[in-house]
Amino acid sequence: MHWRSGGWQPSDPLVARPAAAEPAIGALFSPGEDADQDHHCSASVVHSPGGDLVATAAHCVYRGVLGFRTNLVFAPGYRDGTAPYGVWVPTRIDVDPRWIEDQDPDYDVAFLRLRRPGHPGERLEDATGAQTIRFGPGLPAPARVVGYPNATEYPVECFNTARAEGPAQLRLDCADVPDGTSGGPVLTDAHTLIGVVGGRDGGGDETTSYSSLFGDGVRAVYERAVAAR
Repeated sequence: MHWRSGGWQPSDPLVARPAAAEPAIGALFSPGEDADQDHHCSASVVHSPGGDLVATAAHCVYRGVLGFRTNLVFAPGYRDGTAPYGVWVPTRIDVDPRWIEDQDPDYDVAFLRLRRPGHPGERLEDATGAQTIRFGPGLPAPARVVGYPNATEYPVECFNTARAEGPAQLRLDCADVPDGTSGGPVLTDAHTLIGVVGGRDGGGDETTSYSSLFGDGVRAVYERAVAAR
């Protein structure tokens, strides 16, 4: 469905609803982390030359004085305790230095390169497909937000118009997009990634989801992630 050419409608009411699992969107786990739910964030596969990259929120992978999480696992297409495309672990994590320095919400984006243990040479993107990433997106734009709440074993989604919120944030107004959806994709034109849940207020409140705008800073992090081999 190409939303700009017709067929797209905002959710009515503007409340997130259960959604079908999608191969290129999944849940992030941190096995053994104290005080964490089984899955604590969401992520999505983005197209890259190596076919091994996901996007999520920086706060899902780097926690200030606690540093980087060291036991992350990504389960694409996750639903009801099953991981139909296997589980994948990071080989590299890239975030903006401005997030590491003081958790600047304008740079709350991370890219993870992944491998599947026991399956050398298998590429994530070949198994799941991928979103196309867009930098400097034209806003406003019809969009949807997708993510995995901590308390559910399935994703939720909501459709509305994504708008700029100041010079460095994107907002999408939909209720009931709770903890755990952080890092989940904001998508337009069906499969084009223009944001990840994060940024202002840790990703939002009861009625609004935010993302750091995908500008030059996020582009630089993406380019660093795909260039490193």
